[in-house]
Amino acid sequence: MPLDRVRSLLSGPFTPQPHGDWDLDRAGPPPADGLMPASVLLAISDEASPQLLFTRRTAHLKRHPGQVAFPGGRQDAEDLDAIAAALREAEEEVALPRHAVEVLGTLDPYRTGTGYLVTPVVGVVAPGLTLRAHPDEVDELFHVPLAHVLDPVNHLRQSGQWQGQTRYYWAIRHDTQYIWGATAGMIVALSRRLEKLA
Repeated sequence: MPLDRVRSLLSGPFTPQPHGDWDLDRAGPPPADGLMPASVLLAISDEASPQLLFTRRTAHLKRHPGQVAFPGGRQDAEDLDAIAAALREAEEEVALPRHAVEVLGTLDPYRTGTGYLVTPVVGVVAPGLTLRAHPDEVDELFHVPLAHVLDPVNHLRQSGQWQGQTRYYWAIRHDTQYIWGATAGMIVALSRRLEKLA
């Protein structure tokens, strides 16, 4: 069961290994200095077939419009830490109450091409919660089976042009949904860590 393996992974010792959008490029990662701290919530439903929550960002947002993402954003000054920021953002974006999330822990920080150092926070939530998309930030909420996104068979290495260069990135498809970039990269990193526990 993937959720049991996620619990096992996050209950053990943890030495962060930063990774990011440059993992698939031969040039290597960019400098780690000057990145803005942010965090996202990987909200997993606690049910027989666990589901992972995703959002689709509204088309009018300045950054990453229309993209599939996890609930989350920049850490604010009032946030105690990355976990507090992820829970606050999830409550603001999808009306997920902070007290309804059982936080399991954090994953490796992820460096994005847009200048963020993102801490993925993994939490378990009860199935059937009533969630609402904040209309200014989120166009759509949807769930994908955790087993599907963690299966390496579904991890697609793709490429595109960015600032005149060919860049490579991870993508995951499920039905009509297309998950790519940093969101897919965090999932791939989690999947690979879980493989080491098998």
